[in-house]
Amino acid sequence: MKASPEAQRRLLDLQAIDTTLAQLAHKRRSLPELAEIDTVSRELSALEDERVRAQVAVDDLDRDITRFEKDIEQVRLRKERDKTRLDAGGALREIEGLQHELATLNRRQSELEDAELELMEKRETAEATLNEVRSRLDAASGRRAAAEQRRDEVLADIAKEEEFKSSSRGPLAADLPADLVALYDKIRLESGLGAALFRSGRCGGCRIELYGADLNRVKAAAADDVVRCEECRRIMVRTAESGL
Repeated sequence: MKASPEAQRRLLDLQAIDTTLAQLAHKRRSLPELAEIDTVSRELSALEDERVRAQVAVDDLDRDITRFEKDIEQVRLRKERDKTRLDAGGALREIEGLQHELATLNRRQSELEDAELELMEKRETAEATLNEVRSRLDAASGRRAAAEQRRDEVLADIAKEEEFKSSSRGPLAADLPADLVALYDKIRLESGLGAALFRSGRCGGCRIELYGADLNRVKAAAADDVVRCEECRRIMVRTAESGL
């Protein structure tokens, strides 16, 4: 393939743009914020499971406390009825029965209130645990939001630079010989680098130094010959820096 030395030199400018675009794409994929967001998201998922368990514990205790309160209220109502009947008087046997039942109800009420108090203490501990988990959830959510904001800001900067580089690439590529650009693009898509400067006897693509017949081949090539490296097959662009 033939191409003017100037077109080949400008191929390095095209490669510089494509290298920058590749670096920007890599930067987009490997932002530290992405790893941080992933880590915090997993933490949030675990914390949400922990929050659900803590909430269930509180709800269970609330349900048990409500049941005890109903039982205590029933005992109180029964005591009030018995006291009313006792105050109204009656047969001795009935009075003794009411007094015995009141004593039993007092013991039952005391037992229920003690059990309820124990449950309320457990609920206080369970609620403290729930609040602590919620606090950690809020903190983790804040960290993720901050990381997402940083990610979005960096991505916006990357997008601007990509747009600028892409807008420069189009006219440059259009101004070069179509067959040269097609060859360059084919090599670049295969290896990531389509053209490199040949400097001091060394291919700028694979960094291998040429000797003997390989070096003589490059030296003997016409200025408009498109020379490719025998090792990496990339286009070797010769300029005044090549030392030929």
